[in-house]
Amino acid sequence: MPIATFDGLHLHYEESGDPDGAPIVFANSLGTDMRLWDAILPLLPAGLRIIRYDKRGHGLSDCPPMPYSMGMLITDAERLMDRLDVRDSLFVGLSIGGMIAQGLSVKRPDLIRAVVLSNTAAKIGTPEIWKDRIDTLKIDGIEALADAVMERWFSAEFRATDEIVKWRHLLCRTPRDGYGGCSAAISGTDFYASTATLRLPALGIAGSEDGSTPPDLMRETMDLIPGSDFALIRGAGHLPCVEKPEEYAGILSDFIRRTGHV
Repeated sequence: MPIATFDGLHLHYEESGDPDGAPIVFANSLGTDMRLWDAILPLLPAGLRIIRYDKRGHGLSDCPPMPYSMGMLITDAERLMDRLDVRDSLFVGLSIGGMIAQGLSVKRPDLIRAVVLSNTAAKIGTPEIWKDRIDTLKIDGIEALADAVMERWFSAEFRATDEIVKWRHLLCRTPRDGYGGCSAAISGTDFYASTATLRLPALGIAGSEDGSTPPDLMRETMDLIPGSDFALIRGAGHLPCVEKPEEYAGILSDFIRRTGHV
C-alpha cells in the first residue's frame, strides 16, 4: 500500500498502467475514495501512467481534525506529484477534485498540461449551505446527510438499484473530520477569477441529473477557459463515472487522444 508522507500527513496513492507512459492523475469527490474511478480505468487507452490518491480525510489517507482549506488540498496534490516526479500530466478532478484541479493548474502549470473538470465548478454552493451541513454533521453524524446526498449524487433510476447501497456505505464511512474538513474547504473557495486565467486544453463533463453541480453551473465554469470543451452525459447525476462508465470513459479517451496524451 503506497503511502507518501508530508509533514506528518500520510497520503495513500496508487499507480497502475505503464510506469513510462504519459501521466494521468485522478482526484475524487467529497465522501468517496479512489475507488470512484474503478469502472473507467480498464476502458482507457493503453500506455498511460495512471495515478490516483485519497485526499486527506478520505479512504486510507490520514484524517486531521477539521477544518481544512482548499490550499491544503492543493498542496497535498502538488507534493504527491513532485514526490512521484510527475510533470505535464492530464489531471482529472471530480467535484472537490475538480476544484483541486483548477487551483493546482493555476499554481503549478508545469505539473498539468491538460485538465478535465468533472461535475464541479469555480464556486460550489454558499458558505451558509456548507455551514448548515457541517453543523448537522457535528450534531447528528454523516448518516443524517446521506439520503439527501444520494439524491444529489445519482439519478432516480440508479437509486432504484442495489448499487446505491455501496455508495451510501462509502459516504457514511467517511470520517466526520474528513467530510467536514473538505466541506469547509469548498465553502471558502471561489475560483472564478483565477480559473479565468487558465490557458490550457480543458474538458468539462456534466451529468444531466446532477443535483450538486448542475450542467448550467458547469458550463458557466468552462466558459471561463477559452477554447474549452464540454460534454453532457444524459441520465447521470454527480458521479457519471459510476452511473455511465462506458460513456464517461469514451469522452475522456477521446480527449486524451485529441490532446496528444498517448
